[in-house]
Amino acid sequence: MTEVKNEGRHRRKLRASVTEALEGLSDGARIMVGGFGLCGNAEALIKGVLDAGVKDVTLISNNSGNLEKGLAAWLKADIVRRVICTYVGNNEDLHRKMAGKSVEVEIIPQGTFVERMRAAGAGIPAFYTPTGVGTVVAEGKEHRDFDGVTHILEHALRADFALIRAHQVDAFGNLRFWRTARNFSPAMATAAKTTVVEADEVVPMGAIDPDDVHLPGIFVHRVVEVREHEDPYEYKRTRPRPGEAALDATGGAR
Repeated sequence: MTEVKNEGRHRRKLRASVTEALEGLSDGARIMVGGFGLCGNAEALIKGVLDAGVKDVTLISNNSGNLEKGLAAWLKADIVRRVICTYVGNNEDLHRKMAGKSVEVEIIPQGTFVERMRAAGAGIPAFYTPTGVGTVVAEGKEHRDFDGVTHILEHALRADFALIRAHQVDAFGNLRFWRTARNFSPAMATAAKTTVVEADEVVPMGAIDPDDVHLPGIFVHRVVEVREHEDPYEYKRTRPRPGEAALDATGGAR
């Protein structure tokens, strides 16, 4: 394993606890949280925000938890004032908040959601897209034609904090995700003032080959190692082996 000189000076990104990693979080913060449903959730950081006692936050996440898990805990605790997401789906907590008008919800096409964050990270203030033209998504937005096609103006999406989960990370913040748990996290990391990584494992500098770095450490400000996770899944479906029934989400036959 290759060691890197002066690794000690890079270790300033490492934090001893979730509380330390979330230092500076305050009421009214705009918080991006990686994860697609329950896949790739930064479980300890999500709980840490609750423990911090903040309120009136704007949550920016794909679908804000599901099945009363993950970010659903923030909705239950009434700390969310606004949600910017792409999908509500089976998130009953968000359905109820929307119906009761206790939480403002902005739903964005998924590709536009990612591109707005990517634009923020690239220093692009706004861009035109044909996605959403002729729908409620386009209401109140500037329209412009390019080559005979109508586009709407979308603005970059930024946040104060991005909370993301990684599989491995070194002291500088270079990291690897675990397969599809990568989802929206790389874009979020570039779009936030402070990016906090919850890592399954902190590895020595040089342990992650440069070709295997999914997100460069330049976008990471703080790292906390969390070894234990629940890692719940939403729905499990398996192909039946010959002579066996497929299993449902509870592990029972169907």
